[in-house]
Amino acid sequence: MGILSGLYTGISGLQGQGEAVSIYGDNISNASTIGFKVSRPEFQDVIAKSLKGLLGGNQIGRGTRLAAVNPVFSQGSVIQTESSTDLAITGDGFFVLDGIDGQSFTRNGALHFDKDGKLINADGYKVMGFQADDKGKITSKMGAISVDRTVVDAKKSSEVNMFMNLDLHADKALEFDPKRPDQTSHFATGVTVYDTAGTPHTVTVYFNKSEEGVWTWRAMAKGEEVVDGKKDQMYEQAKGRLVFDTDGRLKEQITDRSSFQFNKGALPDQNIRFNFGDDKKSGGTGSIVTQYGTASETYKTTQDGFTAGTLAGLTFNDDGALTAIYTNGQNMNLAQVALAKFENPEGLFKMGQNRFRESRLSGAGTIGAPRAGGRGAISAKTIESSTTDIANEFINLMQAQRNFQANAKVISTSDEMMQEIIQLKRN
Repeated sequence: MGILSGLYTGISGLQGQGEAVSIYGDNISNASTIGFKVSRPEFQDVIAKSLKGLLGGNQIGRGTRLAAVNPVFSQGSVIQTESSTDLAITGDGFFVLDGIDGQSFTRNGALHFDKDGKLINADGYKVMGFQADDKGKITSKMGAISVDRTVVDAKKSSEVNMFMNLDLHADKALEFDPKRPDQTSHFATGVTVYDTAGTPHTVTVYFNKSEEGVWTWRAMAKGEEVVDGKKDQMYEQAKGRLVFDTDGRLKEQITDRSSFQFNKGALPDQNIRFNFGDDKKSGGTGSIVTQYGTASETYKTTQDGFTAGTLAGLTFNDDGALTAIYTNGQNMNLAQVALAKFENPEGLFKMGQNRFRESRLSGAGTIGAPRAGGRGAISAKTIESSTTDIANEFINLMQAQRNFQANAKVISTSDEMMQEIIQLKRN
């Protein structure tokens, strides 16, 4: 009986090592598969009987069996590419896919947009993420990532922020003449604003020192751009005063009027607030617009309006946010890639096509944003390479081959012993 047991023991070894060769061969064949994770065979011994029963000891084995084929979820190398939709996960997590067979997960970030603007993988499965609202703020609503805002509407200017210094030593005797504003003002600076139709207009702000520590400013537009205006003339649209303390800091800012009457389809009475910084009356330091004994100078001017724009490009950041870049210089978030994290990723069920599915062993995935809750970061224009180490797999392959040969020797030896027993009767 022992000799026959040796035959079956050898057979179990042949089967196990043959399966190991298949596993190592699969690893080698996927050396170029994006996001592929190598698997390893895990064997267990098989016990035939125990000569001492429950007392243990003197136990005879009956060979081996392949207990599990477990993927090793180590980090693959991140490789730079030229495609803006190629994404790599650095750390834990899986991309969430939705297709005809339901939800699945992958580490393969070779993605692209289809004809409907949906972000998909090579097999057409939609990549899921968190949607953005109309203002570009990422929400908790899940859905397929898509480009559905190819045009951004125009926005009228409602505020102009100015950072500047006005010369303390300016001659306050200069009388302002709206017909000759450039010759009768102490200082002037321009800013582009947008009307309610998104049309840009150049507005010039003139400054006159009316008394010590007090400046009057006037925002004027060209006559051909305002209602009932005349060409080559400037028309006042807003006016106010700036009051400084003896330290040259802005003490108070006062707006007397602001009503822009742009023509060519714009709505009338557009109010644009001219903000000269954190004046002391409002609780600020008064250091944005100052009155020092140096030449009048504008450091920076900003405003919040823009014209309409069309989609010019797309980009992903390290938070996985898909941002649309428009021809008017505006950027807006469209969605954020979602990542699923599992307590036991080795327990995921392989589906082929670089995809996994939840199983009882893996547990349910927790879906959230990249770089949150222990999830990895997203790198754009990169892909994660296979974790196959060719040299290591060749060594494993040779070892499995030697083990196979050794088990074959067990079978041939057992066979020779059986032949000897048969010869005993003949003799």
